[in-house]
Amino acid sequence: MNARRTDLTPARLPRGFADRGAAELAATREMTEAIRRTYELWGFEAIETPFFEYTDALGKFLPDQDRPNAGVFSLKDDDEQWLSLRYDLTAPLARFVAENFQRLPKPYRSYRFGPVFRNEKPGPGRFRQFLQFDADIVGAPSVSADAEMCMMMADALEAVGIRRGDYVVKVNNRKILDGVMEAIGLGGPENAGRRLIVLRAIDKLDRLGPEGVRALLGEGRKDESGDFTKGAGLDADAAVRVLDILKAKAADNLQTARRLFDEFPKPGAGQEGARELSAVATLIDQAGYGDRVELDPSVVRGLEYYTGPVFEAELTFKIEDEHGRPIQFGSVGGGGRYDGLVGRFMADDVPATGFSIGVSRLQAALRALKGADAAAALGPVVVLALDREHIGRSMAQAATLRAAGIAAEVYLGASGMKAQMKYADRRHSPCVVIQGSDEREKGEVTLKDLIEGAKAAAAISDRSEWTESRPAQVTVPEERLVEEVRAILSRHV
Repeated sequence: MNARRTDLTPARLPRGFADRGAAELAATREMTEAIRRTYELWGFEAIETPFFEYTDALGKFLPDQDRPNAGVFSLKDDDEQWLSLRYDLTAPLARFVAENFQRLPKPYRSYRFGPVFRNEKPGPGRFRQFLQFDADIVGAPSVSADAEMCMMMADALEAVGIRRGDYVVKVNNRKILDGVMEAIGLGGPENAGRRLIVLRAIDKLDRLGPEGVRALLGEGRKDESGDFTKGAGLDADAAVRVLDILKAKAADNLQTARRLFDEFPKPGAGQEGARELSAVATLIDQAGYGDRVELDPSVVRGLEYYTGPVFEAELTFKIEDEHGRPIQFGSVGGGGRYDGLVGRFMADDVPATGFSIGVSRLQAALRALKGADAAAALGPVVVLALDREHIGRSMAQAATLRAAGIAAEVYLGASGMKAQMKYADRRHSPCVVIQGSDEREKGEVTLKDLIEGAKAAAAISDRSEWTESRPAQVTVPEERLVEEVRAILSRHV
């Protein structure tokens, strides 16, 4: 008897990371292919940037420490240069555009897909590695590019199966909120902390309503559990000024834009933002997207990063959790104008706008829409190996199926027929190919439709009836293998 090994390495997944199985990968591939087709219909081209960038190119270096900050995964190369795994797909794009500026067409329309990495504390639904799918236009200063982004985002959601009416693309402008901050005396770097509290309060409008936001703009708010959140400390007049902006949302986009103009009668950031939103609203309505894209002054997205219009794709349908409580997925992507990012590498700023889709979150929403019992993707046809001496013939049958474009594999284990059938079930195989000695001598194969067989078996209670009927099973000449397998597959696609 062999001694049991004691030097085993524990099999454990790092926190904040996830393995992904065949079904999830297939769903991701199907969804991202639909998004890719949409982007290319709008004239965007694919690029791929590496996982690693120089840390200073990502803008994530702390000058008071001899290492990158904790938000990114970093290492030093053999030249003592700090490298970091990308934390989004936009910063690498900015580097790529600056490095290739002279040869790229302007405006430059591109899309990118892949994993990004965050060195942050993981939690429920919060991973250190996740997928993003981005699209950007670099070199277009007009808000017509921002309008196109919003419209393309709507098309992408419908392309993956989100019905019109189950989502909305919301648009705001950083300059609107800058104007509000200036009006209530929170301009300048010295008020950055209080501005952030105000913006976080605005971002909770959908969840807490106007009164909840009013409390967070003032002294603070106690929630249902008794926890207290400190507020921004605004006086009553300043809080009303902020809430008035949020109330500017009207029944249609042009009316919302007019109300925003009324809120900013004097020249400044707010009035400029209202003018840009008015232009976006006009373009959206003229292009026929007014029922899918709407102006909403409550949209807040990383505002220190953006310089103009900002937008967010929000799912509006509700489902119930396992306890019957209604839940809503909310945002599955967003973006905005970031005219200063490419300019970090160049003498002058370069206008740019774009958005990012959170692939995992959107995929979870699609699973919820289709239901938990959505059919799993079909696996390959499995050719059983009942006689190891003749496995070469089984391999030839699988090769014949593959040559016809049908996914097929030969069972390569050492188990008997019962275990081989169980294996085929676990592979979600639509059917198996069986050739015992009798079939081989006659030049025949037996095909068993596993999907129809399972349905028939559920209705059969008597063993003799099962033996006589052999549900969903047919024996055919071997030369008709491809034809008969295709007939089975056609019933399940």
